[in-house]
Amino acid sequence: MSTDYLKKILTSRVYDVAIETPLELAPTLSARIGNAIYFKREDMQSVFSFKLRGAYNKMAHLTPAQLKRGVICASAGNHAQGVALSASRLGCRAVIVMPTTTPAVKIDAVKARGGDVVLFGDSYSDAYQHALKLEKKLKLSFVHPFDDPDVIAGQGTIAMEILRQHAGPIDAVFVAIGGGGLIAGVAAYIKAVRPEIKVIGVQTTDSDAMARSIKAGKRVTLNDVGLFSDGTAVKQVGVETFRLAQQYVDEIILVDTDAVCAAIKDVFTDTRSILEPAGALAVAGAKAYVEREAGSKKPLKNQTLVAIACGANMNFDRLRFVAERAEVGEAHEAVFAVTIPEERGSFKRFCQTVGARAVTEFNYRISDQKEAHVFVGLQVANREEPGKISKHFQKQGFKTIDLTQDELAKLHIRHLVGGKSAMAQDELLYRFEFPERPGALMRFLDSLAPNWNISLFHYRSQGGDVGRVLVGLQVPRREMKVFRDFLATLGYRHWDESANPAYKLFL
Repeated sequence: MSTDYLKKILTSRVYDVAIETPLELAPTLSARIGNAIYFKREDMQSVFSFKLRGAYNKMAHLTPAQLKRGVICASAGNHAQGVALSASRLGCRAVIVMPTTTPAVKIDAVKARGGDVVLFGDSYSDAYQHALKLEKKLKLSFVHPFDDPDVIAGQGTIAMEILRQHAGPIDAVFVAIGGGGLIAGVAAYIKAVRPEIKVIGVQTTDSDAMARSIKAGKRVTLNDVGLFSDGTAVKQVGVETFRLAQQYVDEIILVDTDAVCAAIKDVFTDTRSILEPAGALAVAGAKAYVEREAGSKKPLKNQTLVAIACGANMNFDRLRFVAERAEVGEAHEAVFAVTIPEERGSFKRFCQTVGARAVTEFNYRISDQKEAHVFVGLQVANREEPGKISKHFQKQGFKTIDLTQDELAKLHIRHLVGGKSAMAQDELLYRFEFPERPGALMRFLDSLAPNWNISLFHYRSQGGDVGRVLVGLQVPRREMKVFRDFLATLGYRHWDESANPAYKLFL
């Protein structure tokens, strides 16, 4: 099949709308990781993403009768823009079904290109099912965002450009995976022409459908997906993309939100461009790959790595969250809960123990007559340092908990330190992710039993697709079964944080 795809890629019609994007060395990041890393700048396409390649190639292969009736697609945003632009070039109607969680910047961009937008569901999968119904009802031609040979071939032209632009050795190419269209096309071309080059997929830890599918040997459907990297938030990969990934992809690396935020910052440092989370996934994966191999017998040195910077449709207000988390993702900040004796001179002694380190956050509130709890953030140089600092504090007689990897501490506790209350007896503490749209909070409040008391509520807008909410509830013990049923039927992602040590200390 690789020969079929090789021919399909070589004869793809993408350059009516797409440009050949540059392959640029990232000097700062390369120097830091000790390997040459190149960015394939698909964020420089007219729709700020690679997606128009596959969309146009598919639509250019439709018959005149099909184009006359029009096309329909389901998309989280970037494919939608590719279809809308292609439709305007080919003079046909385009109906675009998008999840209600899609960033406004992508919805507005599709409308600006003449697409008829229909908002439906919380994820790509919901939008996809609705689009299939509309396809039959309106007699339109479906343009799949990833699971179509013409779409896959269109995306594969990126690999064709990479190998032409860099004739020298390439050790690995890193590719973000959502439904798998991009990596399927890239891998099919590379393995047909330069099989010695590794093709490495990258997914977020909370949207890893392809990684799980390859491990299981069959397509796996996720119950829910993380929405931070909305461009790759896919519950199930395609049939054809899974087949090609199984055959040609060397491995898949998983990265978390903090690592993606750090990668966005890295790309900005070298290019002054701001990628969306899905666009920076490949860069985060390349960094994780180098870091992982650093602990092996043969650490990577002076290798040539290519990361496809596949999209830049970023909501501006999300940058606040990215900036805040990039420091943690790059291991530049560590967060600790430190207990000090409530006695004269101990506060000063703790500050002396901190020494000349740059403090990023310092929260203190008197707790009781014997002990005080301090929430402190410190700048660090690498991932090993927090453990060393924690041991140093313990050695000086200060009980310490390293909270650097604690989601509750990073999202909420740092903004709520000093909130203990004698009235918060038998409190249950839960962390929720609400869809970031009107009515989500009221739906939650309306679902609560009238005799359950809200004892704590913390929300801070962070520019993401979900609102992160911390709630303290006082529920009578006889109603715990009703409470568990409430959590099950609510439909919002949630975590029980009642036993979290940071909660015990500060709230």
